[in-house]
Amino acid sequence: MKLVLDGKTVEAKPGEYILALARREGKKIPSLCHHEGVEPVGACRLCVVEITRPEWNDWSRLVTSCLYPVEEGLHVMTASPKVVETRATLLDMQLARCPNSDVIKGWAREYGIEQTSFTERINGDNCILCDICVRVCEAVGCNAIARTSRGIQKVIGTPLEFDTDRSCIGCLSCAHACPTNAIPFTEANGKRTIWDHEFDLVRCTDTGDVLGTPEQLDHFAKKAGLPRDYFNKSDRARRLETARKFVKVLG
Repeated sequence: MKLVLDGKTVEAKPGEYILALARREGKKIPSLCHHEGVEPVGACRLCVVEITRPEWNDWSRLVTSCLYPVEEGLHVMTASPKVVETRATLLDMQLARCPNSDVIKGWAREYGIEQTSFTERINGDNCILCDICVRVCEAVGCNAIARTSRGIQKVIGTPLEFDTDRSCIGCLSCAHACPTNAIPFTEANGKRTIWDHEFDLVRCTDTGDVLGTPEQLDHFAKKAGLPRDYFNKSDRARRLETARKFVKVLG
């Protein structure tokens, strides 16, 4: 399948989205709600591109590239004036929502924005409501967090009531996937705290590396259909064990 990307004819894979194709071709397109591990939702809209076709007689439209599949003969512009203006407006609004986010400030500067033209959110956190954390938590199989409240009060948090087997396991998947580092957690004195929950930490007996929380290891063992003992060693311990075996064989 062939299409035209910024004036250059390129090969695309059937079923591929424009964002994946553009990045493979070296195009720098901002996106805050996209994560390879979960399905795209187009929440931040920053990956917007302009598309057209020769038969459209110079008519074009803006589409969210993470959600728009490639099409034979499509013409895609990733940095047209209309695209740049739209991204700048979106980043201007994001900067007002998250004035202290280094990630937002970095992208805003790339589009010529040093200070938002909107009213800054007082004591604003770094959450842009991209839902990556919610989608990652769902993929893990916990569904422990979700959007709560409505309108300008909307936030990501833990539900007031949920079944024990669907609660947070302290795996940090949400925190590591968050594009703006908006989910705080701490690890100290053998404890991990996240979402106002405190968890014990399990360490590898061979290396001392943190393996996770008991709830996390139990969950993954059950999900993978593996014995719980399989998760008693860190990856580093397994590599060291394998290396020692090779040395013994070769020695």
